[in-house]
Amino acid sequence: MTRIIAVAAQKGGVAKTTSAINLGAELATLGQRVLLVDMDPQGHLAEGFGIIADELESDISLVLSDHSDTTLTDIIQAVGNHLELAPSNIYLADLELEMVSMVRREDRLKHALETVSGNYDYILIDCPPSLGILTVNAFSAADEVLVPMACEFYALLGVAQLQKSVFQMQRVLNPRLAISGIIPTRKRHTKHATEVIERAKEEFPSLTIFEPAVPETVVVANASAEGKPLVEFAPTAPARLAYQKIAKELCHHGK
Repeated sequence: MTRIIAVAAQKGGVAKTTSAINLGAELATLGQRVLLVDMDPQGHLAEGFGIIADELESDISLVLSDHSDTTLTDIIQAVGNHLELAPSNIYLADLELEMVSMVRREDRLKHALETVSGNYDYILIDCPPSLGILTVNAFSAADEVLVPMACEFYALLGVAQLQKSVFQMQRVLNPRLAISGIIPTRKRHTKHATEVIERAKEEFPSLTIFEPAVPETVVVANASAEGKPLVEFAPTAPARLAYQKIAKELCHHGK
């Protein structure tokens, strides 16, 4: 059964897209069939695999639009073994404005994924860092929400806000939606970072806090600049090993 996971955060700069890319790559390395879906108009998922988002001839905005016959299959491209991508670019921002007047606008992504979900074990949806119609589409389509949280106080507040948003979506749109866990990211060797993780455990006792935390390191930025996931760019780096362990735990939790 396909697990559809929205990777979401109410705050930017928490390694949300980095987590989507590297968890997708790690799940694929474990032999899982993975589709990454970019619902963020910045198009950074494509850039993370060395694809120039602004040069794409077709993207997810065409799939969700009323003015195109483009299907999800038309835009999906392979980015690795067992790993495929449905990319976005800035045109998705234009579509977000149009979606206000669309019929069943909150279910557009859900219906698109229904046509391909049987081909994958995991579908990871990279959400924009806000609760707009694009994130609502992701929450409508998903079974789970995975929350990257930078190891800093304001990111912790963002998790609390996101949890409230998920509860609201459960009530009014998607009763099966649940937060599958928090991924601590950008961890520095400071007392503050450690305290943030401990406080997250206290404030969200029902949520899994994945371990180890992903360290703050230049290797992650360098991998992004090269358009490669960490498993290819720096397979022995601590950040890569963290994502590898989290991916294995994510698989275990789904059994």
